[in-house]
Amino acid sequence: MFKRLSLLWTVIRGDARLLWRALRHPLAPGWLKPAVALVLLYVISPIDLLPDVLPVIGLVDDVVLVPLAIRFMLQRLPARLLQDIESRVFKA
Repeated sequence: MFKRLSLLWTVIRGDARLLWRALRHPLAPGWLKPAVALVLLYVISPIDLLPDVLPVIGLVDDVVLVPLAIRFMLQRLPARLLQDIESRVFKA
């Protein structure tokens, strides 16, 4: 399980950071926290669409579905929120 989480983190590092900043922003929409909680629950849940006992295919669903879900959530965020987050990132 730890290998699975480290692999996911390397794949989605940038999007995950942006999503984390969006979660903590005051303009974050109300649906964002439950959506992120569901994605995290899927990542740590022992129940997957494809079982992890299959050597390569078991990780493919996590490596594909989780980044797609994160990208989907980021695309649904308000433009003003994304602009504010990106302006803060580039200032630092």
